[in-house]
Amino acid sequence: MNEPKPTPFTIRPLIEQDAAAFHAMRLHAAQNYPAGIVPTYEEEAAYTHEQNVARVRTSETQIVFGAFDGETLVGIAGLMRNARQKEAHKAFIWGVFVDPAYRRTGLGRQLLVRAIAEARERGVMQVNLVVSSQNPRAQALYRSLGFVRYGVEPRGLCIAGEYVDDELMVCFLDDPAVPD
Repeated sequence: MNEPKPTPFTIRPLIEQDAAAFHAMRLHAAQNYPAGIVPTYEEEAAYTHEQNVARVRTSETQIVFGAFDGETLVGIAGLMRNARQKEAHKAFIWGVFVDPAYRRTGLGRQLLVRAIAEARERGVMQVNLVVSSQNPRAQALYRSLGFVRYGVEPRGLCIAGEYVDDELMVCFLDDPAVPD
């Protein structure tokens, strides 16, 4: 039996015209995967179109990448760089989400590789992220890209009255062992 060929994805920065698709993806994540996204569905739904445009607008301190299957947004990952001079060597990956139909295709890895490359292009020396203790597959993906745990935030989230710990991770981009 022949394996299906992987779909070629396009990874690119989101633009204003992608704001509605970005918001729809975030709403889907908030409703169906509450341990993978901080805002509740109601909090995410409260964002206006103008606020979502601002959230996806590339600037000196932020960029959001989208993964597209044709014209359909199927994955997102944000990168936010610290603006203060003493913290400008750091950036934070946020909002990573891949449509469940596209998981295990390498798409999450492609999004993260692109975000890390962008961090390097911007002169960032370390990238931080937070991942739920309830998401071991994401933790494994991050480790495979050179991220290491530097702490745990007990009760990082409270989801429907249940506390969930967060794993704090960092990737030092000047470490020769970190893949390019």
